[in-house]
Amino acid sequence: MFKAFLIKYAEIGLKGNNRYIFENALRDRIKDALNSLGEYEVGKEQGRIFVECPEVYDYEETVSALKKVFGISSICPVAVIESSEWEPLTKGVGDYVEMMYPDRNFTFKVEAKRADKNYQYTSPEICIEMGAYLLKRFPELKVDVHEPSVRVTVEVRTKCYVYSIIIPGLGGMPVGCNGKAMLLLSGGIDSPVAGYMLSKRGVSIAATYFHAPPYTSDRAKQKVVDLAGKISKYTGPVKLFVVNFTDIQLYIYDQCPHEELTIIMRRYMMKIAERLAEQESCLGMITGESLGQVASQTMQGLAATNEVCKMPVYRPLIAFDKKDIVEIAKEIDTFETSIQPFEDCCTIFVAKHPVTKPSLKVIKRSEEKLEEKINEMIETALSTVEIINVK
Repeated sequence: MFKAFLIKYAEIGLKGNNRYIFENALRDRIKDALNSLGEYEVGKEQGRIFVECPEVYDYEETVSALKKVFGISSICPVAVIESSEWEPLTKGVGDYVEMMYPDRNFTFKVEAKRADKNYQYTSPEICIEMGAYLLKRFPELKVDVHEPSVRVTVEVRTKCYVYSIIIPGLGGMPVGCNGKAMLLLSGGIDSPVAGYMLSKRGVSIAATYFHAPPYTSDRAKQKVVDLAGKISKYTGPVKLFVVNFTDIQLYIYDQCPHEELTIIMRRYMMKIAERLAEQESCLGMITGESLGQVASQTMQGLAATNEVCKMPVYRPLIAFDKKDIVEIAKEIDTFETSIQPFEDCCTIFVAKHPVTKPSLKVIKRSEEKLEEKINEMIETALSTVEIINVK
């Protein structure tokens, strides 16, 4: 029945003369999503993107892949009518209704769009004439133009398309059209959601994970790789940088007041992640921080962390409750992986009473105790980074 899918977008339509750039990016992301499933043809035509399916394909698998592409507002499985001549068109629409709805005791409305303004009927005329044809062919149908049970939509283009099913997409913007950013990815619930959310705004991502063996296990690292794999279904391939943070963390632990440990550790994580971000031509960094969620995520704590960065730091979860974050994590299938009981390096050396309102002046004075070795240790950490390409 369905030989193609009509792909609709929303926000892209507001881009004026630059719209074609975003359309092309969306078309490319759709091709990427379907590449492993078969030989699909993806083309665009006057505000629409069409996916032409191979002779044999898996409908559910195709829809599932399209539902993970940012930029798609809705997915419409369509029956393709090769001729735009009126008689073949009406018969094709009637055959579609007969096939889709064996029980036709419902109300309906015909909606029409025509790309060719020289077509023999205007859009309102198509609706009237097509509705009359369907009523004559199926007397059990009833018209309701205000709240119909079924909307039969006909699009007249070089070919004609008919559909009545509209599957919601994710919306947002195609990944890659708004630059690239570095995600600080931990094994927790928040950071994968943060990466997902910024990618929804068209940002492609790389990721940095701070590993602290033997205090964190290989299973903890694998958990993060698995999380990168989960979000890559939405974001595209993720280049994951695994940084050995053990020596730096122990050095901070030995030299600095323990109540300041989390803030100072976060500051050095940001410094290292920013170096990797520059290397990857990123335009910013992403964290999963939410205001007030933990001791280091107060206004003062975030300000102290930001102070070391030249790049902007994006925090898409900043005003979210934990419940809201968990709901999104469940929707994108990262939650069950995130709650696996493998500690990451942020939780190993947490002080019993961490400072909640750190003074930047005090923090910098504490960091003076690290000056002898810290720069060399940062260079060592950067030179020994493990790179994992996650798809």
